[in-house]
Amino acid sequence: MAKRKVRYVCSNCGSISSRWLGRCPQCGEWNTMVEKEEAAAAPKGSRSIQRSGAGIKPAALPDIAMENMIRIATGIGELDRVLGGGIVPGALILLSGDPGIGKSTIVLQLAAAVCQTKGTVLYGSGEESAGQIKMRAQRLGIQAANLMIQADTALDAILQEARRLRPSLLVVDSIQTMYTSEADSTPGSLSQIRECTSQLMTFAKTEIIPVIVIGHVTKEGTIAGPRMMEHMVDVVLYFEGERNYQFRVLRSIKNRFGSTNESGLFTMNENGLAELTNPSQMLLAERAANQAGSAIAAVMDGMRPLLGEIQALTAHSVFPVPRRTASGMDYNRLIILLAVLEKRVGMSLGNQDVYINVVGGLRITETAADLPIALAVYSSLRDVSMDSRIVVMGEVGLTGDIRRVPHALRRVKEAAKLGFQSFIIPKGNQDDVPLKEVQGGHIICVSTLQEAIQKAFDDPII
Repeated sequence: MAKRKVRYVCSNCGSISSRWLGRCPQCGEWNTMVEKEEAAAAPKGSRSIQRSGAGIKPAALPDIAMENMIRIATGIGELDRVLGGGIVPGALILLSGDPGIGKSTIVLQLAAAVCQTKGTVLYGSGEESAGQIKMRAQRLGIQAANLMIQADTALDAILQEARRLRPSLLVVDSIQTMYTSEADSTPGSLSQIRECTSQLMTFAKTEIIPVIVIGHVTKEGTIAGPRMMEHMVDVVLYFEGERNYQFRVLRSIKNRFGSTNESGLFTMNENGLAELTNPSQMLLAERAANQAGSAIAAVMDGMRPLLGEIQALTAHSVFPVPRRTASGMDYNRLIILLAVLEKRVGMSLGNQDVYINVVGGLRITETAADLPIALAVYSSLRDVSMDSRIVVMGEVGLTGDIRRVPHALRRVKEAAKLGFQSFIIPKGNQDDVPLKEVQGGHIICVSTLQEAIQKAFDDPII
């Protein structure tokens, strides 16, 4: 009798160990190692037959014929932008996001759009009943006769119906609720998620039918289930945003058919998710002019320039250790900027509580927002306002110098379209922004943090 082989797989990150461990050595999570029995190895004779059998012959790169893949346009411009122009036939797409962020809403709108352009769409739902989906469709104003709803948690039954209908698109909501008879475990377990994903991948590639799978996230914000699930699919999309704001961002974490630098912007309203064509105008709609502690930052969200308002508040601290609070930016980056302001500019912040807020739910991750954050803190501490028509960009180094930022011309053009007239940019970007590109605009080039404060506030004391 063949010896039973057992391995232990982490349900959080997918790492494999030959023995059980209380703590995963890769991700550090406790009690996540799950026992998994390995399949019996094939006999030696069969292995030799497979090796000696006729396989796929290699081909020279110039001799390989290009596959003519016509993408399926969804009709949702922001979604097509993220996907690289539309859905590729035979692609397996994983859509994830926080609970209540709008995953099922955008997928239902996508299914309705594909119904209008390509034909039948099969929507397999293990989360909601057919009646609940019908209620959402009525709220969104969707009346697609060729949108087929199958409320079932058995993936085998959904795939059998998909092979019979031959739909233009298959939607599975969600992968954690599905189960297959090929795996002997409960839905949502490691083996079920892996086996269901493998079957969906096989179906998508053999039938040349695109599949969209909705996946849940853990409390840490990662996709629930093994990390190998992300490696099995073709595209990984993440839907993010604050639930208290209307602002939603669709990002591409992995895309075998396009760039991962693009992002889609949406707003949530009573009729579902709507495309946001001018996000900068929405983010600056309620901004008041000439307020201390406010600065306009020009940042890049993927390859799209955005303008956002950064607000700073400094107040005398009553505690021995002052508070530092950052909303919409990295906390550690704020600590570095405050240290540079104290050391290079001479600002006394050791007895000041500092609060930073990026208005509108926008989250800034790039270092081009360093300079506007520093100017906003200076403005609040000195209680002086900056000209409301100035847009700022620049990375602040530890020595107090201002480093160049990528895509400076795109940022300036976006700000000029909204009526801004003055632009504080790093001196390293001087050649990247010719004056003829911004007619009537005033380009201010700075090389140090002190020079930027002087130009922004006309403060000769620095």
